Amino acid sequence: MLQGTDRGLRGSVDWTLIAIYLVLVFIGWLNVYASIHTPDMGSPLDFSLRSGKQFVWILTAFALAAVILFVVNPRLWEVLATPGYLIVVVLLVAVIFLGSEHKGSHSWFSVGPISFQPAEISKITTSLLLAALMSRQGFSMGKWKDFWQVAVVLGLPMLIILAENETGSALVYVGMLFVLYREGLPGVFLLLIGLAIVMFILTLKTSVWVSLAVLGVIGLLYLWYTLRQTRPLSRERRFSLRMLLLGVVVFAGLVFSTDFAFNKVLQDHQRLRIEVLLGMKDDPHGVGYNVRQSMIAIGSGGFFGKGFTHGTQNTGGFVPEQSTDFIFCTVGEEWGFFGCLMVLVLYGILIARIIRDAERAREAFTRIYGYCVAACLFMHLFINVGMTIGLMPVIGIPLPFLSYGGSSLWGFTVMLFIFIALNRQEKKYF
Repeated sequence: MLQGTDRGLRGSVDWTLIAIYLVLVFIGWLNVYASIHTPDMGSPLDFSLRSGKQFVWILTAFALAAVILFVVNPRLWEVLATPGYLIVVVLLVAVIFLGSEHKGSHSWFSVGPISFQPAEISKITTSLLLAALMSRQGFSMGKWKDFWQVAVVLGLPMLIILAENETGSALVYVGMLFVLYREGLPGVFLLLIGLAIVMFILTLKTSVWVSLAVLGVIGLLYLWYTLRQTRPLSRERRFSLRMLLLGVVVFAGLVFSTDFAFNKVLQDHQRLRIEVLLGMKDDPHGVGYNVRQSMIAIGSGGFFGKGFTHGTQNTGGFVPEQSTDFIFCTVGEEWGFFGCLMVLVLYGILIARIIRDAERAREAFTRIYGYCVAACLFMHLFINVGMTIGLMPVIGIPLPFLSYGGSSLWGFTVMLFIFIALNRQEKKYF
């Protein structure tokens, strides 16, 4: 239990994080309205419009944030980590069979006008359980037992979400690897993940045998580098060698199964998006249409943009999903390069400050959970922005605090304010 002098509300809460959150939410609300604007449209507060509905979601999100920050005991989150995780896993499985279909995915529960996506909450519960598990006394990423426990906690919701055809939400879990690296996972593991992506792309664009040859050369080079180190090998080096052996076996299997996974597992639209991204096909009027129109919108904004509600791509409705997955192109067209830069700077400060607060935390639970929050925000930002400018395939993932939608806004708000509350608990006494 932390002891010391009570610093009060002003000194214990990171108001900078809250201020950035409020600014991003406000920017998002303005751009939701701009993305659906027409000359004869009414007030942004018209509840029949998406902007009016988003305003309601914003008010309820603020209420949730206040309850988390000032009412709920921060110690409760560690207690709820395991039961919360198990409940959400059950919901993730249930939504496959009981949920409504939305654009080819079974990931939404719908009750009347209200829709709910368990995948958004799973990021919170997984982060809490990871923090609880990895903050235990004696935990080490170098122990196989601890390593596999973490792998199961991360892999289970990720695989279920993939089964729901929610590829974007599943990819966010890859960002958790940076959390594990911070907590002692050997860097070779991150290299193995990167190598898996390279092997997949290389196999698609060349052949199985070229990929196996490249894999063999890389494996032999790393083995030579590891064995030439000072003997006896350290515990970390031995663990790295085991990971190398496991990686070679897994990657060989990946190379041979690439064709099957690409042609039999992925849906037609997912396969076509990857082919367009890799330059294997050109489809300007099909799956490439969204990205092409998004890039036109961003490029036409110039340096300072065309002005609020004056975007021609926006008002013309040329970009599908413009208030959700492609909200960033609205920022680009109406606020220009300067507006995009300011939004990215705000995200950068938000993520950097979360990491700073996490590093200063006295308790491992707060530190690990903070890194999980930062990783989730970064992955959403990286994938969403990359998607709108043609660097990532179109996989449907919201931009935190900006995209239209109650599940997304609530999920990110709860995730962020749990960390702010945990951080406040630590800073309240010193």
